[in-house]
Amino acid sequence: MHRLAHSGGSAALLEWLSARLGGWTGVVATDAAAETEAETEAETEAETEAEGDAAAAAAAGPGLAVRGAAELRARGVRSAVLHGERSAALLFALDGGRALAAVLDLPHDPGAPALLADAAAALALVLRAEEAERREERAELAESRAREAVLHLLMNGRLSTAHQIAEALGPSLPDPLRMYVVECRAGQRGEVARICGELTGGRAWIVRCPVYVRHLIALVPAGPAGGRAEHDPLAQALVGAARDRTVGVSGRLLLREAPAAYTQAFHALAVARGRAGRHARFGPGPELELAAHAAGTGWAKARLAPLHGYEPRRPQDPGAQELRATAHAWLNFGPHATRLLKVHRNTLATRLRLVESVLGTDLARLPAQAELSLALRLTPGGPGAAPGVPAGAPADLDAVLRHRDLAVWARAHLAPLGGPDAPPGARETVRAWLRHDAHLVPAAAALGISVPGTRKRLARIEELLERSLLRSPSARHDLWLAHRAEELAGFAGSEA
Repeated sequence: MHRLAHSGGSAALLEWLSARLGGWTGVVATDAAAETEAETEAETEAETEAEGDAAAAAAAGPGLAVRGAAELRARGVRSAVLHGERSAALLFALDGGRALAAVLDLPHDPGAPALLADAAAALALVLRAEEAERREERAELAESRAREAVLHLLMNGRLSTAHQIAEALGPSLPDPLRMYVVECRAGQRGEVARICGELTGGRAWIVRCPVYVRHLIALVPAGPAGGRAEHDPLAQALVGAARDRTVGVSGRLLLREAPAAYTQAFHALAVARGRAGRHARFGPGPELELAAHAAGTGWAKARLAPLHGYEPRRPQDPGAQELRATAHAWLNFGPHATRLLKVHRNTLATRLRLVESVLGTDLARLPAQAELSLALRLTPGGPGAAPGVPAGAPADLDAVLRHRDLAVWARAHLAPLGGPDAPPGARETVRAWLRHDAHLVPAAAALGISVPGTRKRLARIEELLERSLLRSPSARHDLWLAHRAEELAGFAGSEA
């Protein structure tokens, strides 16, 4: 009996008792709420017996046990027997306002009371252990969701609140940092978190990715700048522990740049999948946000002014900050944004239609997505962060992309597509894919090749650009902006 309780828990022990005694066994409440339930069960049993249905009468056995539990509580005793017409309920008190009960046909086995008394002691221990396990699971779930909330706050630029929650949970958020995205089996994230914690001395802020069940995100204190990308002890240890793990690592960034750090780490993960070492650090290259900051910040504020100034008609409707977070999550994760935002897909669709209405845009098209993505990245503080639009701000996106800094960025960003390592037709493949709003099927038809062939070409281009294309967050928005800036530079001549 004790071995069964240890291996199978309370359910297995109760099932064994029921089979051994040839009757119903279970755990019933002995608190005040049980009295009301006992009255209901008694009425049900009386009606059943009046019908004379033997099977239904057997099913009404728990009713006798519930009435017995009420008697146990009323008399303040540790054990009791309550007789019915054809059966008896034997009860033994457990802790927590509960009792072990058995309903047996008369006459029952004379050894039943002794067996139930022994089982009650073992069952009480098993129930306490199971409750402790459930409490631990609830505590772990609460901490996991709190850590996820900190990640949400960082991604939406709300550093002050993120710091407050992080300090309560521990450890402190690192600044500067490198962000690690680890891809592993779904059941291995706990083991990966343990390794990260041990190798960083408990200083890494670790959170399970709310979107991808195979991803774990770690914010790790950054060491001195200039370290070699191929020599990363943490990444090497993580991939060395299991052959099916891959790790992407961001550059050395400040905490306020956490959204960019995540995007970098995700792009590096796409590169790591094709490398023998199974880990990669974000490759050096110009960042769009830095190149567009001077020319585009004023335009971004003006473009998002209707969204930032939006006032919901009803208190329960999403406000400006919530709509902005919805748009940002959808641009990064597409339909998977529902997991990040914890909303139904219909709610996501309704919010996106509202964003389209407020901004006067069509988010089904890639150019509109790229425009909104850039505007959101250039205003990380969101509504109220820096009110007012500076005088002389560019009138539209094309005016921003004509700036010399953007032309230089575009040439550098697209240069690998025409380099010696580029696969044949790299530029044509990317152009066709972007022209068809980053959809594979129409792009493949335009190229005259199969969809799997188009996918393989884009996978090779991912390795070439060191950017993720086929999985979100994807570099498709940056690629479209780079191609548009290159087109404008060609028309604008020396002005670019």
